[in-house]
Formats: sequence, structure tokens, C-alpha cells
Amino acid sequence: MILNNKIKIFLAVASFMMALAISLGAFGAHGLKSILDEYMLKIYHTGVEYHFYNTFGLFIATFLYALKSNSKKIYIAIWLIIIGMCIFSFSLYLLAVLSMPILGAITPIGGSLLIIAWIMITYEILRP
Repeated sequence: MILNNKIKIFLAVASFMMALAISLGAFGAHGLKSILDEYMLKIYHTGVEYHFYNTFGLFIATFLYALKSNSKKIYIAIWLIIIGMCIFSFSLYLLAVLSMPILGAITPIGGSLLIIAWIMITYEILRP
């Protein structure tokens, strides 16, 4: 399989996001454990957990795009995954670290983008 530039970029982004998820997870487990209370640490951990899940999903979506590189829906869905993952996880990271409840209001926007992305991919997989 020959990878075009878009696919290479998406794979590079997914690889970077995985490294970032590991780093932020380790930071939360070791660096924030003594600073945050249990509730805020759980919020932070939720951000890390979804960061990991959606990074794996980003790899999968990119490989699907490599198989169907003419699919605009998968291309758009990949961008929605990237944007949604950043909004969802980073709003939780910042909410926990900065203790700013207002940031929790934007978390569902990221979650909604992720749901839309995965529904688009489902549609594209099932489309004849």
C-alpha cells in the first residue's frame, strides 16, 4: 500500500497524540497525584482515557481512509476526531488542573464531534 501525504500526516498526528496521551497520563499519575484531590484527578484521568481511545480510533480511521482515499466523509470524520479529541480531553485536563468549572461546559462539544465522526465512519463503512 502506498501512503499519500494526507495519510502520512494523519498517521503522524495519531503517533504524536499517542505520545502525548502517554506523557499526560504519566504526568497525571505522578506529577498531579499529590496536588489534585481525588475528584479532579478522576476528571483528569477521564481526559487521558478518552485521549487514548480516540487516538486508537484515529489510527483505525486513517487506515480506513487509506483503503477508501476518495471518501470525503472519512476525511472529514478524521478531522472531527482530531478536533473533538482535543476539545474533549484538553478541556478536562484544564478543568482539573486550573479548577475552572466553566471549562466543563465545552467538553460536550468535543464529545458531540466525536460521536458525529464515528457515525460518519459507520455510514461510510456500510455504504455500498
